[in-house]
Amino acid sequence: MEARREKKKTCGTICLKYLLFLFNICFWLAGGAVLAVGVWTLVDKSDYISLLNSSFYSASAYILIAAGAIVIVTGLIGCCGTLKEKRSLLIVYLVLLLCIFLLEITAGVLAYINYKECFPFCHQLDRELRQNLKLTMQQKYQQPGQESITQSVDKLQQEFKCCGSQNFSDWTDSEWLQNAQNRQLVPDSCCKTPSDLCGRRDHPSNIYRVEGGCIEKLEDFIQSQLYILGAVGIGIAFLQLVGMMFTCCLCRNLKEDLY
Repeated sequence: MEARREKKKTCGTICLKYLLFLFNICFWLAGGAVLAVGVWTLVDKSDYISLLNSSFYSASAYILIAAGAIVIVTGLIGCCGTLKEKRSLLIVYLVLLLCIFLLEITAGVLAYINYKECFPFCHQLDRELRQNLKLTMQQKYQQPGQESITQSVDKLQQEFKCCGSQNFSDWTDSEWLQNAQNRQLVPDSCCKTPSDLCGRRDHPSNIYRVEGGCIEKLEDFIQSQLYILGAVGIGIAFLQLVGMMFTCCLCRNLKEDLY
């Protein structure tokens, strides 16, 4: 009877061990995905971020990278503690999971409260970002020493199929257009089929005239990414609850096996 009970405990411990190991793999992959999104945002979309003249979006990318790295390290600690069946490592892992979970909840609550309280200010910030993009396009496009800005603007207009910050008429007051000798009305990157001097015609059949401004397309892109990140955050929080439950059960079984 005693041998059967010991065998049952051992089987339960082994099942918990492999369940927790599978969870850690999922948790580690989730951390890797968050880290990859942060790096992708910083590397591939850094051109667009620089046009906004705001550190908010680059700071968000760095936060994602840091969060992904912390999750990966936590997952590795969990894997080591699970495979070696060391209660000390499992307790450290459990504490880290709990801390990350509490930080996620706190950050979510504070973000919601601050958004409600700063609602008028958020609209003011949005207007400032719109104005920054417009001024950047008008004052720095095709200007000496601003080659990176020029490339970023061209890439933005082509990828998002837009022309100007709010609409194509933003280019009317640009320094590039005032000094241009080729009588262009908009940059060639506004054209649906870019070619040399195609910006001399601003007809809707030739340029992105009615598709909306670049700032709206950029804001929609950023908002869609935030929704995805929110969904990923909820998924990771759920995984953490499951992981904490498995860890507690395994720690309890390991403690019982010691006696």
